[in-house]
Amino acid sequence: MNPKKQAYENLADTLIEKFNARGIEGYYVDNKEEALAMVKRFLTPGCSIAWGGSETLKEIGLFEYLEKSDYELIDRSVAKTPEEQREIYGKTVMSDVYFMSSNAITMNGELINIDGNGNRVACLIYGPRNVVIVAGMNKIVTDVETGIARVRNFASPPNTVRLGLKTPCAEYGRCGNCLQEDCICCEIVVTRKSRQVNRIKVILVGEELGY
Repeated sequence: MNPKKQAYENLADTLIEKFNARGIEGYYVDNKEEALAMVKRFLTPGCSIAWGGSETLKEIGLFEYLEKSDYELIDRSVAKTPEEQREIYGKTVMSDVYFMSSNAITMNGELINIDGNGNRVACLIYGPRNVVIVAGMNKIVTDVETGIARVRNFASPPNTVRLGLKTPCAEYGRCGNCLQEDCICCEIVVTRKSRQVNRIKVILVGEELGY
């Protein structure tokens, strides 16, 4: 094992202990192939599955796997009207498994997430029976303040470009602290503990994934 991978594993061991103290279930895998294999362990026949927007989930091949599966998929992208969006969101909140990534994770085991509409962080906080988070080790930061700065200046700019938005960060590549209509940094949520023990599961991956 190369030094960088060993350091990732050592840090992950420490983080998993921090997660346990916060009622969060933690795991570490070496690569995205192992991450997908780990994800499958949380799925049961016929379970309902929903997800939040995530490049990480795409990179580990989760969506390709789900498309070929027999699970009940709750896909908000198929909604054609606001009424259909609302109906699908109601099903999302009641899903058995909700997949997402985390925008940042502190060395103390806190999860930091920033959202535009708030649907992703809302499901993280309450609703789905299980929340499974997949995050590359590039998401680890020293503290909450550093994590928020990382998301706003290094994760949000490429996300707004991907979504075709016209925010200052899309144009200049750094946060402009905007209040524009298409701002994707409307909700900032720090999860310091899961009251429902082990409802949240975090799979740390020894690679750089997502933004």
